[in-house]
Parts: sequence; structure tokens; C-alpha cells
Amino acid sequence: MPGNLDTQARSILKENDLGGYTIPTRGLYPYQWNWDSAFVARGFQTFDPDRAWTEIETLFEGQWDDGMVPHIVFRKDDPSYFPGPSVWGTKQALPTSGHSQPPVVATVVRDIYEADREAGEARARALFPKILAWHRWFHRYRDPDGLGVVAVIHPWESGRDNTPDWDGPMQAVDTSNIKPYVRKDTSHVDPSMRPLKADYDRYLAIVDFGRSCGWDAARVARDCPFFVADPGMTFILLRADRDLLALAQAFGEDEAAQEIGEWIERAETGAIRHLWSDEVEGFVSRDLRKNKLMDGISSASFLSVYAGIADERTNAALARQFDRIAEKATYLMPSWDPEDSRFEHLRYWRGPVWAVVNSMIGRGLLEAGDFARAERIRADTARLIETSGFAEYYSPVTGAGAGGGAFSWTAAVWLFFARHEIPQG
Repeated sequence: MPGNLDTQARSILKENDLGGYTIPTRGLYPYQWNWDSAFVARGFQTFDPDRAWTEIETLFEGQWDDGMVPHIVFRKDDPSYFPGPSVWGTKQALPTSGHSQPPVVATVVRDIYEADREAGEARARALFPKILAWHRWFHRYRDPDGLGVVAVIHPWESGRDNTPDWDGPMQAVDTSNIKPYVRKDTSHVDPSMRPLKADYDRYLAIVDFGRSCGWDAARVARDCPFFVADPGMTFILLRADRDLLALAQAFGEDEAAQEIGEWIERAETGAIRHLWSDEVEGFVSRDLRKNKLMDGISSASFLSVYAGIADERTNAALARQFDRIAEKATYLMPSWDPEDSRFEHLRYWRGPVWAVVNSMIGRGLLEAGDFARAERIRADTARLIETSGFAEYYSPVTGAGAGGGAFSWTAAVWLFFARHEIPQG
């Protein structure tokens, strides 16, 4: 079985390759997505390192002058997708969306570089200043008050579009001026697996706001109705900063290394101070407009170990949360607490398991020496893929695949994570 899945996974990456960039899946997502491409590159690295580098390099062709790397690069106007480039109105030479996505790239670039330093050094060095500029953008415009946590200005920026974390803060988004529109996602996928129309109305209202101010990053951070500190974004950036620091040190970039070290120090304390909830016993989102913590456990809560947070109290509490959820879910890690009333096992980020998040949680647990929990995450991911194929996401209850099929980042996760059993000590 694994050999056949290896072949299938490689075939999916090749079939979704549109010439230097990879789409997540045909039909539903016809463009280049930011964090998808990072995971895809890690998958390509297992059998075609040159193609892995190309994936990252083409992503950065969409980088803005201010350093931001957008969440979508529109290399053509495909009528099968909404909202397309005309809705975003970003005025870039290469059309893009107007906000970013979780910055996995530095971690992936370090992985690919360290797998073959001689072959990858020139390409990693060329990417380094671009990644550094992007991280600076995050610290400047998504943490404008220097709290050590990273906010998102749109649920899409978090990558966790309709997680219950956003339900409260999204109520502040005015949808009264939304013009009629036709969604395309529900023509590709069962609507019961996608965000609701009320969610989409608010998504588009935020896009309208961004377009109205020319996507000026400082103004968006100041005035956007949705500005929520996200544990997923915070922990992924913290991990990426650590990996960028390793690259800076390898390349003799001393000034950059000092700057990155300051970011890391601020985040290590800021995440616990601003995102930890004693009531929930977990890391949760914080609505920065109302200075209010959210009230539920998501899969992003478990990324703190991946980020290198070595706080005994919070790590012990998260281990208890892990074990509690492991008793309730057939497959780990559900994107939302299965004992919460808002849990929906097939609706996007309100419950389903996502292989890419599992790969990060599993890696963090492995690096922390928690081999048993790391192997549970890895084995569940493998079982889901073996049972239901390379789906976009999966039910943690039944294991059924959901969303798009022949999905690039799930294929990549099989190749670099799920297929490799974790030794127990």
C-alpha cells in the first residue's frame, strides 16, 4: 500500500503543476496559494529538489514592494473561481489577493537547504532577503503594538477560514453594502462542507474595505473591523522566525540575526501573556478590537510546541487537552474541539482534520520528545489517507474525505510526514 500511495502522491503533485507553480486541486482552487505552495515544495523535495525550489521562487514573484507575500497569486483570470482578481483590485503587476497567509516558507526553505546545502545554498541565499522582508511586514503590520502576537485582518489570512474562533469578532463586520454575488466553491463541493453564506458576506465585506483603502497595510491594521490575534499565525511565524534565524546564522547575516532574535524573544512571552486562557486551558484567539479572548480549543492551539514554546505549565495543560480529545475523536487532530457545541465534523475548519496541521503538530511533538503523541498524530494522518485518499480534509468521526480531491498539500504531507513511522524513543 505505501508504495502505491507514494506513486499516487507524486502523480498528484505533477498533475497539479501548471508550469513552475502548483494549484491545490483542479476546479475548486485554480491558482497558486501561499502556504499550499510551501507544503507542496516540501513534498517535491522528497523526489525532485529542483522543482521544490522553483515552487518557492514562483510564489515570491507575487511579493509586494512592502514585503507582503499574498495568499493567492492570480496568474490568469479563471471564471471557475470567486472572488477573482477584479474583486480584490490590488493593482499589482502580477495580480494577487490583498492579504497574506501563514508563513511556512522559511521553515520549508531551511528543510530543503539543509537536505543538500551545496545544491541549495545559492537559491536559499537569494530567497533569504525576500523572506526576511516578509517577516518584517508581519511584525510591522500584524503586530503594530509589539505585543508578540500576530493578528489577521481576514479569516482567509489565517488559513482557518470559518473556525468558530472568528464567530464573535466577525459580528462587527458590516455587510449592508454587499452587492449580489455568485459563489463558485459550492458548485465544486457539497455546500455542507463549506462556509455559510453569512460567512461569505462578511468575507467579501472585508475585501471591499481593503480595496477601498488601496490595501494600505498600515491603514488596514488600524481600521479594519476584523483584527484578531491568532495562535495559528503566531506560532507558525514564531517557528518560521527560528528557522529564518538559523539561515541568517548560516549565511553570516549578523544584523538580521539580531533583529530576528528580538522577534523571537518578544513572541515567546507575548503568546503566553496574550493568547493563553486559564479558563479554557489552552491557547486561543484574542479579538484585539475588543481585547477579548475567545473560548474554544482548535487544532492551532497545539502548534505551540511546534513553535518551540517550552513552558511546562502550558505544555502540561495541552497534553491533557490532547489526551481528552484523543478519547473523543476517532482520528486526530480535529480542527475544533469535538465536545464543543459548535463542532461540525465535515464543515471546513469547524471540525475536520487537516493533514498539514497534523504534520506541524506531529513535528512539534517529535522535536519535544513526545514520541507517543507524535506517532498518534502521524498514524491517524496515514490511516485517513490510506482509507479516504488524498482529500482536502477529513471527518475526525468517520474518516471520510471531504472538500476537494487529489489535493496537493495532502499528497505532499504523505510524502514528507505521514508515511514515516515515528520511533518510540
